[in-house]
Amino acid sequence: MFSFLHTFNPQPILISLGPISIYWYGVFIVLGIIGALLITFKLTKYYKISRDTVFDLTFWLIIGGISGARIYDIFLELPYYIHHPLQTLKIWQGGLAIHGAIIAGLIIVYFFAKKNKLNFWQLTSLLVPGLAFAQALGRWGNYFNQELFGLPTTQPWGIPINLLNRPLTYLTDKYFQPTFLYESLGCLIIFVILFALNLYFIKKKRLETKFYVWSTALYMILYSILRFSLEFIKIDKTPEVLGLRWPQIISLVIIIISVFIISKNHVSASKNK
Repeated sequence: MFSFLHTFNPQPILISLGPISIYWYGVFIVLGIIGALLITFKLTKYYKISRDTVFDLTFWLIIGGISGARIYDIFLELPYYIHHPLQTLKIWQGGLAIHGAIIAGLIIVYFFAKKNKLNFWQLTSLLVPGLAFAQALGRWGNYFNQELFGLPTTQPWGIPINLLNRPLTYLTDKYFQPTFLYESLGCLIIFVILFALNLYFIKKKRLETKFYVWSTALYMILYSILRFSLEFIKIDKTPEVLGLRWPQIISLVIIIISVFIISKNHVSASKNK
């Protein structure tokens, strides 16, 4: 695999049919959605939530998640998009920020749960294993778009980046850290952990609100730790605060909120015993 990454020169377009082009980025997003749905369907009967309900929610999550991811990315690169307004529509070229998708997704799940009188934490717990799996697949779209790579490297798994896609300060470098791969593998591990925990608590017949809260918060914490760590070697432009990149700031905020939620839930559960 290392030799493949080191020698293969990825192209963003999978196939062109006249004026229509199919991008790898879109293919991996679709594969991620399908994979997430299959995983979620596997768990629905244990969560006692119908597949029709999941379908209805998924429709809004796809629309809201992609919109939220794009709006968030536009916010981070606002000066560029002000000068290139038509680029805001070209999502097949990349530019979907996962933090924006997560925020939008949580808002959608909250209102969906409220409207349908469902448990918010139950829905989020049901969704996060599939979400982690979708992220693991989706990051390969960044690879084919040659974006979000890391610092230059001489390691055998370094990936070649076309001259036009490199920052000006790295024009003489050819191979870069495959941060997409690190995040993809990290998300795959998170998926395995979450899915295994679900199977364990299903076997113990202990699927309850406490587990739902912990499962959701665990995803938030694990992904935020992964993202915070990888930002140290990323070189794409992003706002910085106190020497930290913006995704690191958001990751820290998510970790703090998640730990608070776990602590609050633990105290509430203890009082109710």
